[in-house]
Amino acid sequence: MTDALAASDLDLADIAGPASPPVALNPRTLAMLSAPILPLLLQLAWPNVLVMLTQSSTGLIETYFVGKLGTDALTGMALVFPGVMLMQMISAGAMGGGISSAIARALGARRQDEADSLVLHAVFINGGLGLMFSVIMLLFGRPIYAALGGHGAALDAALVYSNVVFAGTISLWLMNAFASAIRGAGNMLVPALVNLVGALLLVPLSPALIFGIGPFPALGIAGGAYAFVAYNVAGALFLGWYTLSGRNVARLRPSKLRWPLFAGILRVGLVGAVGSVQTNLVIICATALVGTRFGENAIAGFGTGVRLEYLLVPLVFGFGAPIVAMVGTNIGAGQGPRALRIAQIGAAMSFLVCEIIGLAAALFPAPWLGLFSHNAEMLAAGSAYLRIVGPLYGFFGMGLALYFASQGAGRLLVPLLAGSARLLITLVIGWLALAMTGSLNMLFAVLALGLFAYGSIIAVVVGRGGWFRTARA
Repeated sequence: MTDALAASDLDLADIAGPASPPVALNPRTLAMLSAPILPLLLQLAWPNVLVMLTQSSTGLIETYFVGKLGTDALTGMALVFPGVMLMQMISAGAMGGGISSAIARALGARRQDEADSLVLHAVFINGGLGLMFSVIMLLFGRPIYAALGGHGAALDAALVYSNVVFAGTISLWLMNAFASAIRGAGNMLVPALVNLVGALLLVPLSPALIFGIGPFPALGIAGGAYAFVAYNVAGALFLGWYTLSGRNVARLRPSKLRWPLFAGILRVGLVGAVGSVQTNLVIICATALVGTRFGENAIAGFGTGVRLEYLLVPLVFGFGAPIVAMVGTNIGAGQGPRALRIAQIGAAMSFLVCEIIGLAAALFPAPWLGLFSHNAEMLAAGSAYLRIVGPLYGFFGMGLALYFASQGAGRLLVPLLAGSARLLITLVIGWLALAMTGSLNMLFAVLALGLFAYGSIIAVVVGRGGWFRTARA
């Protein structure tokens, strides 16, 4: 496995054959190589952070309205949510990071033709994976949600929501392929504006379709899913046009498909996808442990509480997308120390933001949970989760930022090992703690320990030069 991972850390230039002639650096690329790090990172990050906050808010609004349909609908959404987040994390974070990283490194090394070709390869990769996700969830959704503890009306609600979302999921994957290609070229503003406008349109459309407002039919929980799919279709069409029109530094244009370019994306994206699967398996396994021992109201409480943790992922992605582009560009240009400094500054910023959110949720869980339900058992489970796990959110944010930085560097062994450690802590220690004590609070304490381990392992190894030792090996 070590040999395979070492081989996967080869630079794209080493496997892509003769490079295209060097070209003059675009001003965006030049800024990432030489501008002061903190001001540039803030400049690139604020559009993403703004749009991620907006998207998070729309997700909360949708959950709020679904909660008005009853506890069964809220529980059904909690069952589907880990799968939806896994899809988003892989398409935008894992494969998206692979796309952005490959394009950024090509531009940093002045290989414009290669950067252009990578856009088309990204469309094929994400389109194929989106189709695969759709088939799996449409065929096996019922046994998956039943295994998580869903049954009766809650399971029916989960299937209604899931079938609509995953029938149209290819649009999300294509939208994120184009958005990642644009971010890899150093343009954070255009994807952010598209997401912002789409999210603002989603706010009125979702309740209109759920409850049947105006000319829209009352579709119940399926209405939120239809609104989500419509948003993704519109975003994919616009961003596809933007890269095709030549407005982006890396342009979508006809080119010969080459395995080395697929490999340049997949070697980062697939390892990143394993990390995304690890993150979601932690939540899925914890959901199963909660559901089989404590019942559906506890699932609803835990699912609502852990939704805040999930919302940290797109928030940190607001910093992570420019970190991927900046680190990748500097690695491509041979500026390793600057790339590492970018990663450290981004990790510190992410730690601070996530820790503030976690502490606020731990001190005041009721305002968050009360947005969705007033069921006493649900509130008790959700409050316990936030009080115990919330104070460790900073380590989760730090680990995620360094995961994105590692994508830019093309060195994902350390985040993979840290994610494995978190998963093993949850599965082994969590199961033992629950079997020995029967305490929901003890399970949550193990989840908190997993967050601490995840962030700390990545920070220590990367800070001590782990990227460059891997490259030398």
